[in-house]
Amino acid sequence: MSKILLKNAKIVNENRVFESDLLLQDGFISRIDGDISDEHAQVIDLAGDLLLPGIIDDQVHFREPGLTHKGTIATESRAAIAGGITTFMEQPNTNPQTTTLEKLEEKFAIAARDSYANYSFLFGGTNDNLEELKRLDKNACSGVKLFLGSSTGNMLVDNEEVLEKIFKNTEMVISAHCEDEGTIRANMAEYQAKFGDDIPIKYHPLIRSSEACYLSSSKAIALAKSTGARLHVFHVSTGIETDLFTNSISLEEKKITSEVCIHHLWFSDEDYTEKGTLIKWNPAVKTSTDREKLWEALLDDRIDVVATDHAPHTLAEKTNPYTKAPSGGPLVQHALLAMLQKQSEGKITLEKAVEKMCHNPAKLFDLDRRGFIKEGYYADLVQVNRNSQNEVKKDNILYKCGWSPFEGVTFGSKVVRTFVNGHLAFDQGNFSNERKAMRLTFSR
Repeated sequence: MSKILLKNAKIVNENRVFESDLLLQDGFISRIDGDISDEHAQVIDLAGDLLLPGIIDDQVHFREPGLTHKGTIATESRAAIAGGITTFMEQPNTNPQTTTLEKLEEKFAIAARDSYANYSFLFGGTNDNLEELKRLDKNACSGVKLFLGSSTGNMLVDNEEVLEKIFKNTEMVISAHCEDEGTIRANMAEYQAKFGDDIPIKYHPLIRSSEACYLSSSKAIALAKSTGARLHVFHVSTGIETDLFTNSISLEEKKITSEVCIHHLWFSDEDYTEKGTLIKWNPAVKTSTDREKLWEALLDDRIDVVATDHAPHTLAEKTNPYTKAPSGGPLVQHALLAMLQKQSEGKITLEKAVEKMCHNPAKLFDLDRRGFIKEGYYADLVQVNRNSQNEVKKDNILYKCGWSPFEGVTFGSKVVRTFVNGHLAFDQGNFSNERKAMRLTFSR
């Protein structure tokens, strides 16, 4: 039997912060109590550091297969556990795309071999794979992903008849990227006529505009309501969209939920001058007013989940002129630290941050015994020291792409240790040679 005894932890869980010991045994949390002793356990003294449930990131792009010059499941999941993320759900816009059951299982095989963190994948819906989607077992993966904007070329689902059939023919959570393609194309044509390919980056949030986001989100929500589908709107980026969601019922009762990403909570259009295309995302980072409204909706529970949309590209790719610079950036190593920084500034409580990054993703995707610090749950845990100056620099960035939009930022916290299924996977800067990550299972 493998036992680890964590002493003197400051646990954050289910709207409480309390001091306790934890006994981990055979991958699970076996006991939580004020004073535990066990002569057969390896003892680790947390010395009053925070102990959080492992972060669950419901939206990442780890680039494998086919785009491995940007990142791999191994490199990006390694960066994730260094940032306290113990579970990820990866997106289908790889090469080849994850739009058949065969390609889905091939990705699971890669993760089983290489991943440092627990894993699942989203199955991509397209204009022409409805029959394949119907064959997908509801417990096979975390859900279905639809691109209702052109982030990924031919994964765009723009056939309304097919879209309605997808909404009617799956019991799984449908996660949607919502931007209206017609609006974006018209805006792009206008700015290309003025500037050619080298459009100033400051116009990105006007090309991929608030109107484009709202039009697509509201349409998807209307379709979900009419069909009874379970819809989750990814990376909400505008203030106007927040009014589409409710806080009048509990998360468990909601059929329509939403997510906000770290970059939309941290940056605004004022940062384009300094950061340029490094903060070019789809949907775009918008105004400081939008950012404040996103925070308001997160805190009052209209927005349910915080994620990263981690999407690495090489610096050479990102420094291309506007129309050729890809959208996306790497975030998994620094997402938790960024949220804790906002907590230290009084923007959010520890309890609420844990709710949005751990509890709610577990509930929303029906994860089996994850997302909480409870006896009988998998021991996915992260120890954080709140008294560490931690500057993001080239030499401590773990992403394969080698850069971060947070370079130069000094965080006031540090991830000390990360446990994945009771295994000490990351320990004070060092990674275990063993990988104990698991394929996610569900309670559906």
